[in-house]
Amino acid sequence: MCARARRGVVRGRAEGVSRKKNEQEFPVSLDKEQVQQIAVLARLRLDEDELAETVDKLSRIVDFVDQLAQADTTDVVPMAHPLDVAQRLRPDAVTETDDRDHFQENAPSTQDGLYLVPKVIE
Repeated sequence: MCARARRGVVRGRAEGVSRKKNEQEFPVSLDKEQVQQIAVLARLRLDEDELAETVDKLSRIVDFVDQLAQADTTDVVPMAHPLDVAQRLRPDAVTETDDRDHFQENAPSTQDGLYLVPKVIE
């Protein structure tokens, strides 16, 4: 599918689909060739039965997205969560002790709290 056709599908206006006089759009649907091209790009192998079913399913998805795109959202405030709830947060307190010195007792070589290792790259 070419970039122009992809943009048309995303925006809800495929090639050859026009608006009615009352601004209601015809349903956007994908054809068999477009779905085959999508399958090639996605590296999917679809037989004829799967292709027909996939055309139907993808067309319904694109039609639903087109319906959503037609919704008036001019006065809708963006939100992070659909429910008016607050995140429960734990207190920012240290809960574990610093055992670095205890762990470094087993190390072959340490200096200033760091592990010393042999040079690998010359």
